[in-house]
Amino acid sequence: MHVLVSKLVEVLYAVLPITAIVLILNFTLVHLDMTLIVRFIIGAILIIIGLSIFLFGVDLGITPIGQSMGASIAKSNKIWIVVIAGLALGFFISIAEPDLHILAGQVDLVTSGLISKASLVVIVSIGIGALIAVGLARIVYNFPLYKLLSILYLIIFVLAIFTSPEFLAISFDASGATTGALTVPFILALALGVSTLKKDSKASEKDSFGLVAIASTGAIISVMIMNIIAKTDKISGSLENNEVSSSIIGPFLHKFPIIAFEIIIALLPILILFLIFQKVSFKKSKKAVRKIIMGLLFTFIGLVLFLVGVNAGFMDVGTAVGYSIASLDSKAYLVIVAFILGLVTILAEPAVHVLTHQIEDVTSGYVPRKTVMFSLSIGVGIAVALSILRILIPELQLWHYLLPGYIIAIAMTYFVPKLFVGIAFDSGGVASGPMTATFILAFIQGAAEAIDGANVLIDGFGMIAMVALTPLIALQVLGYVFKLKSKKGGLEKNVG
Repeated sequence: MHVLVSKLVEVLYAVLPITAIVLILNFTLVHLDMTLIVRFIIGAILIIIGLSIFLFGVDLGITPIGQSMGASIAKSNKIWIVVIAGLALGFFISIAEPDLHILAGQVDLVTSGLISKASLVVIVSIGIGALIAVGLARIVYNFPLYKLLSILYLIIFVLAIFTSPEFLAISFDASGATTGALTVPFILALALGVSTLKKDSKASEKDSFGLVAIASTGAIISVMIMNIIAKTDKISGSLENNEVSSSIIGPFLHKFPIIAFEIIIALLPILILFLIFQKVSFKKSKKAVRKIIMGLLFTFIGLVLFLVGVNAGFMDVGTAVGYSIASLDSKAYLVIVAFILGLVTILAEPAVHVLTHQIEDVTSGYVPRKTVMFSLSIGVGIAVALSILRILIPELQLWHYLLPGYIIAIAMTYFVPKLFVGIAFDSGGVASGPMTATFILAFIQGAAEAIDGANVLIDGFGMIAMVALTPLIALQVLGYVFKLKSKKGGLEKNVG
């Protein structure tokens, strides 16, 4: 009970700032429909309760499953087992990721079903599975993370030349959206499980990060390849057919069975895999198995409440706020509000809490949680503000940000302490979780709809890509600062 209460307090701190900002905006800059506001408040309550139960469930169920699987895969000492297990686990856990469902739903909606939700979810999951297999093989073979990331991003840059502008945004968004509330704890636990079997504790500390970063490149590559092969380029998008319901409870009742069914389908493979592993390799006690199954049940309940709150309460408000502020005469308000929203939304991301706790644990408190949180907040605030500038200035294209951004981020991996390379690239994927993929994505798309000359498909997407990019630079800068500090204090050995 104590753990659940502590999760509740953590989530309250995270969700209340966004709720307060929207309510303040409603009484100052924008005047939203009362029905929307009531739904937003109900949504916020569901998000707070759901997220607390979900994080509790992850600790009880998802994390132990991931760590046990990682350890038993590594114990086999056979590379083909590592690769096949990585492929299967990556595919199933990605299909279970709520953020990916949210993004795929948005793409389906904006393209009027031309790119179906199911096809995007499956294609991205294949990419994630393939790259998790590569990432686990990297840990086993001790291949340096920064070299692998350099190779992967080189492949991405080459593919980007042949990818249409609409899909450039969607592919980078997919990479951020796949590393969310469910995937991150599982992948982190898997990496930790594989890397703890290493004799060298220093290497295992570094190797427990970086797998999320490698996995998220799989999403980018798979969507780009889909675009190049299927030639799905000339698509235009609009939010006009997205009618806002006038009922308060209606949208919640409508979303509940759909989301509950999706999450059952998503969590079922994880449960089945766990039971197979339990029979073959884990041999855990009945009490431990009961605890893990209870954890999965909590994960299910929490995710359903969270996603119903987000979809029925937050999305419409995000679009309405973006549209209303973009319709004001002064566009400065739009940039300022975007920056503030980015700043506080990161606090509500469930996966960020999982990652920052693990960073503090693995580094024995050497890299404090609050420092990482602060760096992430600034990075994400800047990312959302830059995304709005891209809508306001038609000449600015997404690649004008991504190309120099990733070149800087990759170049920094050669100078920054290697532990921070893994942390920074993992944080990039983690920063763009369910809150970003819903509320801020809806906010950006609402703004794009209101501004003449903006294309919702090109300008409305791409924000998650920006949110995934800025932490790579922000946290590597932090790593460099730590390196300089440790040089002064003679602690060089600690970081390197």
